Amino acid sequence: MNQENFVTCDLLDANPESQVCLPNIEGKSFYSFGGKDRFCGEIVTVKCFEDNSRVKSLLNSDGKDNKGNGKVLVVDGGGSMRCALLGDMIAQSAIDNGWAGVIVYGCVRDVDDMAQMDIGVMALGCIPRKSTRRDEGQTDLEISFGDLTLNSGMFVYADNNGIIASDKPLL
Repeated sequence: MNQENFVTCDLLDANPESQVCLPNIEGKSFYSFGGKDRFCGEIVTVKCFEDNSRVKSLLNSDGKDNKGNGKVLVVDGGGSMRCALLGDMIAQSAIDNGWAGVIVYGCVRDVDDMAQMDIGVMALGCIPRKSTRRDEGQTDLEISFGDLTLNSGMFVYADNNGIIASDKPLL
């Protein structure tokens, strides 16, 4: 098993202490919107509410870990369904900077274009409205949603079966 062919079910069976994201969070579920439906990497956390300033700046920076593998930005958008925190232009920036994927506890937009891009994107839904930019948000904080408690430096694995996280690399 490697980063291209892992299955979260098998990873969880071999590592039962891993955290599992609930399939239904207050009536919301994660869906895949990127061109890659399987992705993993070291976590970088950002907490922002209806303001994607930090998302844009982080995905416009180097997204590779010390081994050259892409990281995964995990965005706690408070579960807001009122605006998108990621669109196709920022997703392209993430690809250009080596990020493996983005998980958004909130919404994305430009999903038809994102579905053709070489990046993993999981989010609660899509909406055409963009977020505001007030330069708000915080990075490298502990964030929690869907029975997950995540910190930068942990590892996340996402596929069509769901999302799991671990303190250590599982591959």
